[in-house]
Amino acid sequence: MDRTFLDLLYADAPREAYDDLLAQLGADAADQHALALQVRERLARHRGREAEMSALYDTANDLTAIRDLDTILAAIVRRARQLLHADMTYLSLNDEADGASYMKVTDGALTPEFRRLRLPLGTGLLGLVAQSGEPYFTEDYQADSRFVHRDFIDSAVAGEKIRAILGVPLVVEGRVIGALLAVHRTVRPFPPGEVTLLTSFAAHAAVALENARLFDQAREAVVSADLANELLRARSESVERAAQSHDRLTDVLLDGGGATGIADVLAEVLGGRVSVYDEGLRPLAGAGDQPAGLATAIEQARRTGRSVEVTPGTYVAVAAAGDEPLGTLVVRGAPLEQAERRTLERGAIVTALVLLFARTEAEAEERVRGELLTDLVAARDADLDRLRERARRQGAALDRPSVVAVAHLDGLDLHRAARTAGQLAGERHGLAAVHDGHVVVLAPGEDARELGEVLRARTSDALTTVGVAGPASGPGAVAATYREARRCVDTLRTLGRSGEVSDPAGLGVTRLLLGTSGPDDLADFVDRVLGPLLRWDAERGGSLVATLEAWFAAGGSLRGTGEVLHVHANTVGQRLERVGRLLGEDWRQPNRALDLQMALRVHRMRGQERS
Repeated sequence: MDRTFLDLLYADAPREAYDDLLAQLGADAADQHALALQVRERLARHRGREAEMSALYDTANDLTAIRDLDTILAAIVRRARQLLHADMTYLSLNDEADGASYMKVTDGALTPEFRRLRLPLGTGLLGLVAQSGEPYFTEDYQADSRFVHRDFIDSAVAGEKIRAILGVPLVVEGRVIGALLAVHRTVRPFPPGEVTLLTSFAAHAAVALENARLFDQAREAVVSADLANELLRARSESVERAAQSHDRLTDVLLDGGGATGIADVLAEVLGGRVSVYDEGLRPLAGAGDQPAGLATAIEQARRTGRSVEVTPGTYVAVAAAGDEPLGTLVVRGAPLEQAERRTLERGAIVTALVLLFARTEAEAEERVRGELLTDLVAARDADLDRLRERARRQGAALDRPSVVAVAHLDGLDLHRAARTAGQLAGERHGLAAVHDGHVVVLAPGEDARELGEVLRARTSDALTTVGVAGPASGPGAVAATYREARRCVDTLRTLGRSGEVSDPAGLGVTRLLLGTSGPDDLADFVDRVLGPLLRWDAERGGSLVATLEAWFAAGGSLRGTGEVLHVHANTVGQRLERVGRLLGEDWRQPNRALDLQMALRVHRMRGQERS
């Protein structure tokens, strides 16, 4: 029985199996092969995300149960190693009296010397993270001169064959108490997603340590006095609320609730109004104007990794992946204790994960949709049924009349404009891509200029020049329509009309004179300018074209036109009224008149050639 790419996906086959099947099926299966690999990659990413979320959920459950501290820390280190596919992970705690950070838990260590290692604060990558409270990573520790190297540290690192290291701080109540690190025994970078994930586990570890400290303190308070009992209950309730809020935030993450779900949970837990903004401070959830001093507060929160109180009762936390800010959370109308501010910060971590996953999915979908549009405008795939099916899977409609807009951007970020165009295309069930240095949008509709005007307004009015064409009927006509729109934008730029939007009719005879048209565009030009008159004459045996030509030749004289045509001047006037109804009342304006005269001459010459 012949195997298909679907069979390979179902069997979770290795990459080589897909290449072998492509070799068997031949080049005609290249698109299926590419799509299958994209689906396989997406499935792999989803499985990885499920594993990450499951580990975070299990860790949150461990924290709510508050079992043995060493057991919880060992589980956190083990899960971090599994999810980051690291060769070793370890957690250190600071000994402030000794000025050093010592190993608390390790997973994957090869030598006893490393498990007993104590690093003076500020030395090595671990000591630097434990001292500064900032995450650091290196692709090759032994060759990295940014860190203070000591012989006994380098010897222990060499004994473990460590090369790449990622370290994030453990922070409790604004104080750095240690660090969580993941290492590889090969040279490699650490992408932002891994930094974010290890930061999440570090937050869990800090919560576990803080819980243990609070419970020890509470037990001592129970023995000492009734007042201490009240403190215990208050702290216990705070920890309970924090654990419950963390569970609920984890549930939002696992259920795909997005920024709105996170804002709802935090608003209920913290008792205030919560707003979530993206990296451009555009609202994602919640309501209300941005508080004064927001930009300064965001910078401080990003630098410290903690929430910042802007004004009494208003707090800001940054959702970040490594050093890259992805969004901002603002809480208004609720004074927050330290435990509640930690809940806000954990909400920021979950928000960063949500936004990071959403960005990854959007980039993957944008890439697939862009490849389809590129195939359409370049006419790379002649199988119309396959193109329609690919479009259907992307939520695009190719069977309806569609218009094309091609934008040239002067001094603007091409990729940012492409994302804007992708949003516009998604709203209209169309496609968008960057092709040949231009942003291209294909969308169902019949008003090409309207699409071009909207695209220009959403990118940057004065710096975007847009050529439009269409409508195109079916996927087979997209390539020709794209070329027409591309010629329009090239003509606008040649004329020095940057920042405008135009279709072929808006350029008239200009593009013929500048030589930016193709060999078939003379007929297209005549049809655009004289088409209504030619069809009227053909259907009714009329003489509107001849009348218009004679009227121009007579310098606009009705009597002179009548003498040439051997008809009364009133008849000429009636015919010209019909011309106005068919072409529009502005046909006598200089620009229209020039196009009409040129079209009449081209029509006459083409008729003579045929004769």
